[in-house]
Amino acid sequence: MKVGLFVTCLGDLVYPGVGVATVTLLRRLGVEVVFPEGQGCCGQMHINSGYADQAVPLVRSFVEAFADCDVIVAPSGSCVGSIRYQHRMVAARTGDLALMARVESTVPRVRELTEFLVDDLGVIDVGAQFSHRVAYHPSCHSLRVARVGDRPYQLLRAVRGLELVEHRDAEGCCGFGGTFSVKNSAVSGAILEEKLASLTDSRAEYVTSLDAACLMHVGGGFAKRGNEIPVVHLAEILAGTVA
Repeated sequence: MKVGLFVTCLGDLVYPGVGVATVTLLRRLGVEVVFPEGQGCCGQMHINSGYADQAVPLVRSFVEAFADCDVIVAPSGSCVGSIRYQHRMVAARTGDLALMARVESTVPRVRELTEFLVDDLGVIDVGAQFSHRVAYHPSCHSLRVARVGDRPYQLLRAVRGLELVEHRDAEGCCGFGGTFSVKNSAVSGAILEEKLASLTDSRAEYVTSLDAACLMHVGGGFAKRGNEIPVVHLAEILAGTVA
């Protein structure tokens, strides 16, 4: 089985350690991972901002980059959700039947990391250890678009020494929403404050999530408040690469 890593834009530019952790984890589990160098952005930012036509080259490059991969794994519920539900729409707008067919053959091979671990590999206990109190933030897109369900919780509960703590309104948005946080900064900031208060009250030592965008937003909020709780990607906990 040829597994391709889709590292995502934010993973590449802001959280490169997440890509390293994903490869480290998968190789430890006996999975050979390849990194197609032709990959780029999934196009979600363009599509969500109303620039679907500008996303066409990105969709085209994605299907070309991963054409010979049996499975495409991404450590991002947000990007997986975009590929599954927006790439078809973008391809259909072009009227290009060949592109539409390539998207249709690519989408079923895309997995969010926890889906691949639990469903494809049948693994819940990956042999990780992390002796800390951890709060999990289920990002909006992983929860409502990619629909990863309780897979992240299953994996976290199997980590030795990890205490998974509850926090109120866990499924509430962190306020990022891509360009929403720029265009509606006041509303975004108010939503974020509610999330930060909830996480602080949980007395968590770390906050984790599947999406780099949420980690960037929440981590930035904690840093601004001066009482930062470290944010780490779930892949980093499972791979044991948390600094």
